Amino acid sequence: METWFIVILSLCVAFILRAIFSLITSTTNSSKTHKLPPGPIHIPIISSFLWFRKSFSQLEPLLKTLHAKYGPIVTLRIISRPAIFISDRHLAYHALVQHGAVFSDRPKQLPTSKIISSNQHNISSAAYGPTWRALRRNLTSEILHPSRIRAYSRARKWVLDILLTRLDSEVTKSKPDTVLQPVKLVDHFQYAMFCLLVLMCFGDKLNEKQIKEIEDVQRSLLLGINRFNVLNFWPAVTKILLRKRWQEFYQLRKNQERVYLPLIRERKRIKQEGLAHGEKAEDEFVLSYVDTLLDLQLSSEGNRKLEEGEIVSLCSEFLSAGTDTTSTALEWIMANLVKYPHIQERLLMEMKGVMEEKSENEGNASSGEEVKEEDLQKMPYLKAVILEGLRRHPPGHFVLPHSVSEDVELNGYLVPKEGSVNFMVAEMGWDPKVWEDPMTFKPERFLRGDGSVEAFDITGSKEIKMMPFGAGRRICPGYGLAMLHLEYFMANLVWHFEWKATDDGVDLSEKQEFTMVMKHRLQTHLSPRF
Repeated sequence: METWFIVILSLCVAFILRAIFSLITSTTNSSKTHKLPPGPIHIPIISSFLWFRKSFSQLEPLLKTLHAKYGPIVTLRIISRPAIFISDRHLAYHALVQHGAVFSDRPKQLPTSKIISSNQHNISSAAYGPTWRALRRNLTSEILHPSRIRAYSRARKWVLDILLTRLDSEVTKSKPDTVLQPVKLVDHFQYAMFCLLVLMCFGDKLNEKQIKEIEDVQRSLLLGINRFNVLNFWPAVTKILLRKRWQEFYQLRKNQERVYLPLIRERKRIKQEGLAHGEKAEDEFVLSYVDTLLDLQLSSEGNRKLEEGEIVSLCSEFLSAGTDTTSTALEWIMANLVKYPHIQERLLMEMKGVMEEKSENEGNASSGEEVKEEDLQKMPYLKAVILEGLRRHPPGHFVLPHSVSEDVELNGYLVPKEGSVNFMVAEMGWDPKVWEDPMTFKPERFLRGDGSVEAFDITGSKEIKMMPFGAGRRICPGYGLAMLHLEYFMANLVWHFEWKATDDGVDLSEKQEFTMVMKHRLQTHLSPRF
């Protein structure tokens, strides 16, 4: 016991001395040029530990107070590295768009994140450089290219049928002589998105058991990540004192590999044996994300191919980016359509006009018909509802942390190379200087006087008014696919069902999970329209 005490005490003293030295050094260096942005007093170890235990959602109210006191750019010290938080859209545009090359790096990953990302070998965490370019180019050219997205239209129709069938079954559970039971939507939305993204990722229509297994391991890792944050605080010590928790974390990763690797290896076998087209009819074959990863070579790393663990990390990133974010946004938007029936009714009227016109042109009845992807282009109010949903309820209130490739000046302050730069997405979308009555859900703000959609650049390339997908070189590469999925599924949900509030109404309170979700998940009464 005495030995353990001496070892831990020695480590603590060493860490304190190192933190103090680091603080003095950074202060001395910064005084030569610019100072760090203002922020609360930093007490080595104590402050870092207190900040580190908090999630971004817990930090958000505090950051609002700090921004009111210090201005639009503030600093917190988390694990001795400065974390800079920016709430101003002009500063965000200056950094991410006008000086994107400097602000497009990522901070060094924490130990647990390194394991999940295979040492930063996925698109979201890779350092700004040739490896990141190769990974992102592969995704955008092979999977997210417009022609490829159109090729997945059958997959979207397959998933829509699954979703509508599941909702229909919920409705039929209530007998005519009983009180209509409310339907909890989130599980159905998440399952549908997993069906679609799993097909795009692995190239096969897996059965419900397989999809549930993928969903379980994925969500266990994502939702449990905050529980393992403490492991990153002085890992040399936590690997001794929190050994069981480290083992639990490693087991989550092993579970993910256990589920993913057989699917990856099967796809590899099919490719090697040239069976991809032979086993399936031409119209059923889907080029999967895994197919492209198996072919990818990293020229910056000796033209090597990806290791299996790296493919697992990239598949995990693909699924999490396309499922939780989309299902969360869909739930928030549908919640507002339930809370404000006049918006739902106006949207339905727009769709009826489009579908009736199509019916007249094609000479068939529109009742019960699917709202197809080509119909979406004629629905400006639908687009306005989606944009307003993303503005008012962005699935992430912060984009992933950025870092700079060199010490730079921003708004008169030093942004150091070793720090992180964080952008407050929700605050920018709620800026009363840009948006009148910003906390009100009002899709009309995106429409012109003639009812057409206002030309709005969600990428922020000319001006940032909101940035639910980020902005600049690190903008989410799948933003176009996400917009299509939201428009397609939401249109058909409203077209096939009337959505009514329960006696408890709709509570728009928030809570943080992997994304910012409804604290009380949406439950509604559904009535088939046909």
